[in-house]
Amino acid sequence: MEARESANVARFLALRAQEQPGTCAVMAPRGRDSSGRILYERLTFAELHSQSDQLAHAMAGKGISRGMRVLLMVRPGSDLIRTCFALFKVGAVPVVIDPGMGLKHFLKCVERTRPEALVGIPLAQFLGRVFRRSFAGVKHRVRVGRGFANWYGRASREAFPIDEPGPDQLAAILFTSGSTGPPKGVCYGHGQFDAQVRVIRETFGIEPGEVDLPMLPVFALFNPALGMTTVVPEINPGKPATADPEKLLQAIEQCGVTNSFGSPVLWRKLGRHAARTGRSFPGLRRILMAGAPVPPSLVRMLQPVFPEARLWSPYGATECLPVSCIDGQTILEKSSALTVNGAGTCVGFPVAGVRVRIIAIKEGPIRELETAVGLPAGEIGEIIATGPSVTKSYDALPDATRKAKIRDGDGTIWHRMGDAGYLDEDDRLWFCGRIAERVLTREGPLYTDCCEGIFNDLPGVRRSALIGLGERPAQEPAIVIEPEPGESPTEQEVLKVAAAHALTRNIRKVFFSPGFPVDVRHNAKIHRLTLAQQFDKR
Repeated sequence: MEARESANVARFLALRAQEQPGTCAVMAPRGRDSSGRILYERLTFAELHSQSDQLAHAMAGKGISRGMRVLLMVRPGSDLIRTCFALFKVGAVPVVIDPGMGLKHFLKCVERTRPEALVGIPLAQFLGRVFRRSFAGVKHRVRVGRGFANWYGRASREAFPIDEPGPDQLAAILFTSGSTGPPKGVCYGHGQFDAQVRVIRETFGIEPGEVDLPMLPVFALFNPALGMTTVVPEINPGKPATADPEKLLQAIEQCGVTNSFGSPVLWRKLGRHAARTGRSFPGLRRILMAGAPVPPSLVRMLQPVFPEARLWSPYGATECLPVSCIDGQTILEKSSALTVNGAGTCVGFPVAGVRVRIIAIKEGPIRELETAVGLPAGEIGEIIATGPSVTKSYDALPDATRKAKIRDGDGTIWHRMGDAGYLDEDDRLWFCGRIAERVLTREGPLYTDCCEGIFNDLPGVRRSALIGLGERPAQEPAIVIEPEPGESPTEQEVLKVAAAHALTRNIRKVFFSPGFPVDVRHNAKIHRLTLAQQFDKR
């Protein structure tokens, strides 16, 4: 049994150091040998725990204390993991902001969050001094880079007394990707992290001793709690879609990776490269894909490349993750035929402990759940969810919190996903698209995922995007096609598909684009509102 003396997630690392002291915790690449094999810096769980203890002592010596907000700007891998767990041990609050969101958004996020300390690489320290207004609250600075290990290595080697917070005490502030609006800081309590660890382990059957390649850096923070080895991928965290698939596949093969998380865009890239080179990777047991809907064609592509892997598509958001999940076999056997006929994307059954409801779409706040209009099975509305991993507020954004949260009669907090969807007769959840991106026509609303599923099945189409031209509620629907490389589907072919389905019959405008604007976190969520502005001008 795991010790439950506190809700602090840092206790999981202490437990792993006790139960798996010699097991490798982190493998960070540091070049290649003469034969081309990746060379790794390795840390065991015992070493990671000991180093994070030393770092916690050093942080405390620098004035970083319980409840203090600490902007964390370090490189993915060993530094990110040990620094984050050191801050958890102190009881400080890491603030994690996506590196690819652009300087303007980044500075606004920093200014609103008001960190009191900055732990970062030299570039981060430089930004902190140049943009003094955004970093005005920073009183403590810790430079991370060359010599960082020597600095904390001089601190005490005694075990650090882990802070013992309650489950609702603020543990971290993680920012949303800002795919349909400005990025928002999500306030995570220790209890929410604890619930996430448990539901991820139970839902996907993850066991201690597994090896993970997390292609989203923040997901590496779950691995010490799950007892998995983290293989740090050779990837630019600000532009994950630019990753070299050969380097990622080499890491999977060389390190015996059993589990890996990444966006559908990344997995398509890996699958294509492996197929071109005629290779397969039977050692991989589990693939997790999130950040955008997973099309059936991608599941079919990956099966021969990773023949032993079970493919999973978890659904959720930064504010509540996971909400539901579906596996690849179920996608192919039960939902794919419906998806290509306009049903949307099935995202499976809610995970243990999470409840989902569908309510009528309404602009503005909904204070009490009793005032929301519940919808029956099969009817599209807004998805709301509640459970132990659902966060309760945004940081310093009371209006956004009021708009996104609904209180039940017993005080339970429900999160409004901002997504349109429905529950079918079997209580499976279907995703129909972002509410902000639905197209409002004179004939009624059109939902992006429902319409796009029809066009995505057309040969030569990599993906499509439904957009609205003109002003709501009298928009003209149009479809933008991103062709597969080397393919050239015609306007006539696309319009023929549109005319064959009642749902898309009124789509009479077709545009083509070599690439879509996408989110910074996964490089997978399409910015349809940006596309609409581009083509509306034409």
